[in-house]
Amino acid sequence: MKKNIALAVVAAALLATGCTRIETGTVGLRVNMSNVVEQQELQPGSWNQTLVGHVLEFPVRSIQVAWNNLTPQTADNSTLKDFDVAMVYDINPTAVSDIWVNQSRSFHSYDDKHGEWYLMHNYMSQLLNSASVKAVRKYNALSVADNRANIEADIKTIVDQMMKEENLDKSITVSQVRVANATPADDIVASANAAVRAQSDLKTKQVEVEIAKQEAIRIQTLNSNSQAIPYMNAMSQMEIAKAVREGKVHTIVIPADFKGMLNVGK
Repeated sequence: MKKNIALAVVAAALLATGCTRIETGTVGLRVNMSNVVEQQELQPGSWNQTLVGHVLEFPVRSIQVAWNNLTPQTADNSTLKDFDVAMVYDINPTAVSDIWVNQSRSFHSYDDKHGEWYLMHNYMSQLLNSASVKAVRKYNALSVADNRANIEADIKTIVDQMMKEENLDKSITVSQVRVANATPADDIVASANAAVRAQSDLKTKQVEVEIAKQEAIRIQTLNSNSQAIPYMNAMSQMEIAKAVREGKVHTIVIPADFKGMLNVGK
């Protein structure tokens, strides 16, 4: 009896150490003792023995590729100072075996830290680079940042078309493209700022010229009127009288031929 219990414990221990569980968001493939990959995908949540052969696990959800510090050319033949872009894609769980067996190993990347293969990671990275260059080329340097959403949509369209041409559109789905940064070259920014300053200066000068024209018209109109000078003198005297009444004037220069009346306070 005790012997049977001991054997059962040993068997359970062997099963525990000789099994692997496929985690959520991943798909497994069994490699048998002949080092042949079996075609049936191992689904998330399943327990699979590894006493004979071994199991490969592949993440299939939300795999990201990214490029930082790209310098693509724009429509006006300027080179961007910095362009950062990222793309997220998913692998069809039923296509894992076909991709692993039939696609080049150089298309995939291996994560030493987690011990996992990322299917088509290198391949999708190159597609992202190529699509970014094509998408940015449609816009002038100073309009790239304002057209991030359009560029993201263009990149996705280009990548989808490339995958369709390679018959990968049913196996891989791009879920998101995000342009994190798009910075024009320093000389382009400097030129744009100089142009803005020049336009501002031009508008200021145009306003000054218009004011001068209106003033000239006003003076010409007054000079053409015979009553202009008496009118201006009368207006000046009225302003002086107003200032005297308000106590703002304490000294008045009286001309020699003054003939009016003046009331001076204490």
